[in-house]
Amino acid sequence: MPFKALSTFGDFYGFVGKVFAQMFTRRLQFREFVSQAWFVTTVSFGPALLVSIPFCVVIIFQVNQLLIQIGAVDLAGAGAAVAVVREIGPIVSVLVVAGAGATAICADLGSRKIREEIDAMVTLGIDPIERLVVPRVIASTLVGVALNGMVTVVGLVGGYFFSVVLQGATPGLYLSDLTLLVGLPDFLASEAKAAVFGLLAGLTACYLGLNAKGGPKGVGEAVNQTVVFAFMLLFAANSVISALFLQIKLGA
Repeated sequence: MPFKALSTFGDFYGFVGKVFAQMFTRRLQFREFVSQAWFVTTVSFGPALLVSIPFCVVIIFQVNQLLIQIGAVDLAGAGAAVAVVREIGPIVSVLVVAGAGATAICADLGSRKIREEIDAMVTLGIDPIERLVVPRVIASTLVGVALNGMVTVVGLVGGYFFSVVLQGATPGLYLSDLTLLVGLPDFLASEAKAAVFGLLAGLTACYLGLNAKGGPKGVGEAVNQTVVFAFMLLFAANSVISALFLQIKLGA
């Protein structure tokens, strides 16, 4: 098992190298990219919206409860901005991309693999990485960035409603405190996180889809593995990026 795991990781890193080589040296299949970007958006937008409202609101509600206990509820805007912009936005948006968009990508490529369409493309001299993988990876990355912006806006608006209407925060102070602890660099770092997360989700989905074996059952297993491995990579990447950003910001 350890040797098999190491072999799988080696194959994955080799696959990632091929994708990046094709991404920066070949012309993008623009029509395929637009199609996949729209597809990932349609399967991810609704779930991201529905997940972001309760997720953001619950976290902000708990933060406000602590602020109420110390008599600082008017700092609710600062707490909401830190929670939503730095962590909740990118994580929620790309968890949805990984759970909905990436699994759909994996199922699509896995189905093509077991129907031997991928082998037929290779026989005809068409590189499946250039034709199929690169557009999907770029689409997953850009959709993750776009959804992060949407989740951030929804989270801050929902936080305003709960903080002002239900927990007694001052509306003007909530809005003015949004930039007390969070600025443009934090939002850009959040967008960078979302881009990295979307990239990892797309790479994982494409790798497992192209390596699906064993008929429809194998495709189902590949889809399940996509969710698990993508989440593992996302949380690991989140820890590294957050630590680096805070070190740079505090050092500055």
